[in-house]
Amino acid sequence: MRRFVVIVLDGFGIGAMDDAKIVRPGDEKANTLGSILRDHPDLKLPVLEKLGLMNAFGRESSCMKFSPDANYGKSELMHFGADTFMGHQEIMGTLPKKPDVHPFQEKVDAVADHLKQAGHKVEIIECEGLRYVLCDDYVTVADNLEADLGMCYNVTAPLDFISFEKEVEIARLVREVVTVGRVIVFGGTGNTMDDLWNAQEVKNGRFIGIASAKSKSYEQGYQCLHLGYGVDKNVQAPTILTAAGIPVTLIGKVADIVANDQGTSISCVPTKDCLDHTIEEFQKMEKGFICTNVQETDLAGHSQSSEEYKKILETADEGIGRLLPLLEEEDVLVVMADHGNDPDIGHSKHTRECVPLLIYQKGVHGKTVGKRKTLSDVGATACSYLGAKAPQNGVPFWPAQE
Repeated sequence: MRRFVVIVLDGFGIGAMDDAKIVRPGDEKANTLGSILRDHPDLKLPVLEKLGLMNAFGRESSCMKFSPDANYGKSELMHFGADTFMGHQEIMGTLPKKPDVHPFQEKVDAVADHLKQAGHKVEIIECEGLRYVLCDDYVTVADNLEADLGMCYNVTAPLDFISFEKEVEIARLVREVVTVGRVIVFGGTGNTMDDLWNAQEVKNGRFIGIASAKSKSYEQGYQCLHLGYGVDKNVQAPTILTAAGIPVTLIGKVADIVANDQGTSISCVPTKDCLDHTIEEFQKMEKGFICTNVQETDLAGHSQSSEEYKKILETADEGIGRLLPLLEEEDVLVVMADHGNDPDIGHSKHTRECVPLLIYQKGVHGKTVGKRKTLSDVGATACSYLGAKAPQNGVPFWPAQE
């Protein structure tokens, strides 16, 4: 058996990256694990401690110490900012491209023209001197008002009136002519265009869009797809591995944001459920790749609650502890994160931090993989270890060199 398992503790950073002061002013003081330990010095995560969490962190706490047998390192982020979507694309082997940041106003005409050329009906909606696109009577294309303004555009529709597949076709055309980080296409059933019009909002006098929660898209029949800038599924680990006949399973939020057309994707949020699914899928698999995202750590960071973060980490630690005894000699487990989300930084956004790389293989002890320059090294390692071709980006780090 040769199985490669990656567990991503979403938002679990271990200290600001060196460039944070320049590219994310304010994040230079970020330290997600440090804040949790400061608020809860009694925090005890025996499994993560054994795997080398404090080694990667670089210092001990009163209740958690260095592990002499651990295999560990840490990684910087290569993608711009600190983003779950792009973080996971990077993990899977994508070479990140720096997106542009600007309001949809700068792209209205280009998007409208591109949609018209593709044979779609296009109207321009105007409000308070701002414009956005209505395509085929039911699909709005406008600013995303929930992320950092100017970083994403939303494509929104009531799915009782147009299929999600047709909405995605429109979104892909939008993606062809815009350079922001994400085009997010979504919709639900049971709502109408009146609900979308009632959810229209203007922010900062420069951004106009359909407020996602107010659109009633989430209430029933919700479907969503994220289209990233410079993201090609064909050069990512899941597509490469499945093409080589190697099973791939994605669990948790990663199942929603990473392409896995020929594999198994299990969307899930509760931490215990995510790890239960991981164990179940692992036991069914003789050879293959599993990536699980534990999203509730990130949600605790967004809620700025170190208390909640502590509880989720304890649940995750227990679940990882149930997985470890099942690993055989050729199986590899990597526990990591995708960015930081310091609950005490003073805002509810992600933080640009290095992340831990904790590596377990039965009978292998005391190996270090240093400070990696990109999360893609994980995807590259998985492909190499499982005997598939390399993804677009990344350098394998396992088996570790002597």
